[in-house]
Amino acid sequence: MNIKAYYNRYSYNVVIAMEAIVANKVKSLLTALGIIFGVAAVISMLAIGNGAEQEILEQIKMVGVNNIIVTPILQNDQASANDQKASAATEGNQLAGSKKKFSKGLTLLDAQSIKEIIPTVQDVCPIITFNYSAILHDISSPVKLDGTDNTYFDLFDIKLESGTLFHQQHLKEGYPVCIIGNNIKNVFFNQEAPVGQYIKCGQIWLQVIGVIEKRSFVGTGSGTMAISSTDNSIVIPVKTMLLRFRNRALIRGDQVKLAGITSANTITKIEDTNQLDKIIIRVKETTQLTSTAKIAGNMLMRKHNDIRDFDVSIPELLLKQQQKTKNIFNIVLGAIAGISLIVGGIGIMNIMLASVMERIREIGTRQAIGASRKDIVFQFLSESTLISVVGGLIGIVLGVILSKIIQTMFDIKTIISIFSIFISFGVSVFIGITFGYLPAKKAAEKDPVESLRQ
Repeated sequence: MNIKAYYNRYSYNVVIAMEAIVANKVKSLLTALGIIFGVAAVISMLAIGNGAEQEILEQIKMVGVNNIIVTPILQNDQASANDQKASAATEGNQLAGSKKKFSKGLTLLDAQSIKEIIPTVQDVCPIITFNYSAILHDISSPVKLDGTDNTYFDLFDIKLESGTLFHQQHLKEGYPVCIIGNNIKNVFFNQEAPVGQYIKCGQIWLQVIGVIEKRSFVGTGSGTMAISSTDNSIVIPVKTMLLRFRNRALIRGDQVKLAGITSANTITKIEDTNQLDKIIIRVKETTQLTSTAKIAGNMLMRKHNDIRDFDVSIPELLLKQQQKTKNIFNIVLGAIAGISLIVGGIGIMNIMLASVMERIREIGTRQAIGASRKDIVFQFLSESTLISVVGGLIGIVLGVILSKIIQTMFDIKTIISIFSIFISFGVSVFIGITFGYLPAKKAAEKDPVESLRQ
């Protein structure tokens, strides 16, 4: 039999299948409903799940899963930890006539270099922290003074209750301006708007340009990964801190005098000379954390004359939590998709089986006039496939509409992915064909004589 004959024969079976679908509208609709609602449920539920997953992962990222934290290692800490080893190395260097290497410590230039050189870095936030006393109208209160830039507010999702963030001129020139925490506002500006007013911190008068809204958590200042509360903080530009308050990298006269009177054999507690207390590096993608941390560490080693006076930390616990969250959502969403589509497939199979039982005389008539078992199988298989394809397409449209309605009415973030559409449609067609084959095979196995007698 040539190709044209095959085409004519099986196209005729498809036409018969379409006529049967039209002739049995109610049964066809009931069969399609399983696929329609199955696909719609998969798309809408996956959209809700994807939206919830993204929101949770964004919250984890806000805590710092995409962050690399660089902190200085104080020289006196290194000396106390490696006392004997450092002494032996010093004596050896003196005997060899070598000079001790020098590092400026963690500086603002380090932060700028990381942002400019490493392409996987999205943002870099330098932080300097000192404890000061704020004074206004005979009221004095201890505060935490943070020198940083506008990246700090985006990095920790800090919103302003009033006012504005720092302007570029503030950051570039080190203007005496500040953004105060909510508790600072309540203590010093309880009866008036603080924006535009002045507050004295140490010996410097700072103009208030913004107020941070009250945070919904109680921060803990311990640990490099912890988020400290901003309610009792005064935030100023990092250059304002270095120019107007304190720059630890500058050598003062009392330090020179102390170094001159110290005995050569005495281990002196060296004062911290790092400009920055912390550099927070935000990486574009979580997968780039390890490589970016390695590159940043190598770059800082070169800039610090191969002296390891800094520590590069990656939030491993947060990374594990992120991966665990993804795995949980994958399992839950996969279960939802599988159950919905299987239910739809079972509905197709049941209705097709019922359809076969009701159409036994039709099957016997077709077999009596020359239809083979393959023709009967192909006819019923064509019916289930057509119903599955049409039901799948309608289900896609209904699923998209449901997702938009849920997002609008219940303010739940939904994300419709192309993958969910393709997988739900593909599985619906596959299930329709698979579950349609069983009744088709049963119909083909009927004896024509017995079929005509019923």
